[in-house]
Amino acid sequence: MKRLLQRKEEFMNALKALKEGLNEPESEIVIDGILHRYEFTFELSWKLLKDYLEYYGIVENVSSPREIIKQAFKHKIIEDGETWLDMMLSGNELSHLYNKDNSRKIYLKIKDKYIEQFEKLPDNLRI
Repeated sequence: MKRLLQRKEEFMNALKALKEGLNEPESEIVIDGILHRYEFTFELSWKLLKDYLEYYGIVENVSSPREIIKQAFKHKIIEDGETWLDMMLSGNELSHLYNKDNSRKIYLKIKDKYIEQFEKLPDNLRI
């Protein structure tokens, strides 16, 4: 349980930092910072889901984010599996290749859709 609580706290801190960035006036440097904070927040979110699923004995030895998201959706820990899969793909895209147009599209998704999914996560966990 200690590891799970620690992971949740790390996620909450990352989410707080991401939200702070989204409250700043838009500029190239702010958007780039938000994209970086998004990658970090997403990484912690799927690892939190993994730890949660393992702690409650729902899954064992699953290490792929895609499979964790599918299991979390199946067990009603997350509500919108398609958006979470899109979030994963957006993070992958950001980490592998920098394209300004795609990065800005992902930034808008973070503001319009992804942040809401992150905010719902803690309420869906029985910790």
